[in-house]
Amino acid sequence: MDTVARTKPVLWVPRHVLVTASAHAEPHGRAILDRLVAAGVEDVRVLTADRLPPLHGDDERATYARAKRTLAIVTSSPTKRRPTPIPPSADFSFPLAEGCPGHCQYCYLAGSLSGPPITRVYADLPRILAGLDEVVGRGGVTSGTEERGHEGTTFEASCYTDPLALEHVTGSLAATITHFGTHDWPGPVQLRLTTKYDDVEPLLDLPHGGRTRIRASVNVADVERFEGGTAKVPARLHALGRLARAGYPVGLTIAPIMPVEDWPARYAELLDAAAAELPADADLTVECITHRFTPKSKDVQLDWYPRTKLDLEESTRSRKHGKFGAVKYVYDRDTMRSLRGWFESAIAERLPAARYLYWT
Repeated sequence: MDTVARTKPVLWVPRHVLVTASAHAEPHGRAILDRLVAAGVEDVRVLTADRLPPLHGDDERATYARAKRTLAIVTSSPTKRRPTPIPPSADFSFPLAEGCPGHCQYCYLAGSLSGPPITRVYADLPRILAGLDEVVGRGGVTSGTEERGHEGTTFEASCYTDPLALEHVTGSLAATITHFGTHDWPGPVQLRLTTKYDDVEPLLDLPHGGRTRIRASVNVADVERFEGGTAKVPARLHALGRLARAGYPVGLTIAPIMPVEDWPARYAELLDAAAAELPADADLTVECITHRFTPKSKDVQLDWYPRTKLDLEESTRSRKHGKFGAVKYVYDRDTMRSLRGWFESAIAERLPAARYLYWT
């Protein structure tokens, strides 16, 4: 047995738990609470209302640290559980949770979630899942498209969280995979999620029916160093191989791509490592996402990680405007062209059976 296989999976357990009154009334909410107690969590507060108390430390960093150790069990509002278009990944996203226990210094959630980064998990999971049927066949990314129509209506579960990171204390991901695999849907569907964690053992024997694609978020060592509190990339790849051998469609989310020193050689090694872990007949996709940031996410990231070595220099980036005028900073055109050309060629060469989905 190799070293990766012997390594214990990375399991996150919060120190502090808040449970809203409505969440405690939900059977799934109480089941999550039972898991937390079994995991040894002692600081559990069941609230008499549904508003979470304010969380403040002595400074921004202290507030961040306590929030990252806190889990809140809540219920979803109608707007939160409504499936939302999420191109280019999938037709729709839906929430199993919001927030993540990882400490990624480039955190994609930094500019999109308000307040201290408490991880919130949803106790009304059956209600959330019951609302997905009504949008089957109505998406614009995979549903009815020539290139990806065979995927059916796709639902992304990791837009605002890492579901596998929380599975040890929620059971929500296993319940969702089972629902997708066994539910009588009005049309073809696929659940999608990406993760930086490796505790896949509880998922291997689920009745997934080939309707869940799990992707590993992977990167080279010079970028992985920004991903505190997560499983190491070799462990993620090993876990992905286990999932593929259990019949799951799988994927690589290479993100955030950065032109680090000697990047072609380093990313070539990463692709080769993935090829070595995956069975030759794996149903494999690849998605490529370059590093970008917004003015808001930059401010938040610098508050959370004031000594970060992450490149957040605006003067060396191209300034882009989103659909609603939001500003983001991406690599300049020449850098982007060089990266994209290399990755498209290298993926075709090193992972010839993979489907390359998109570059962004």
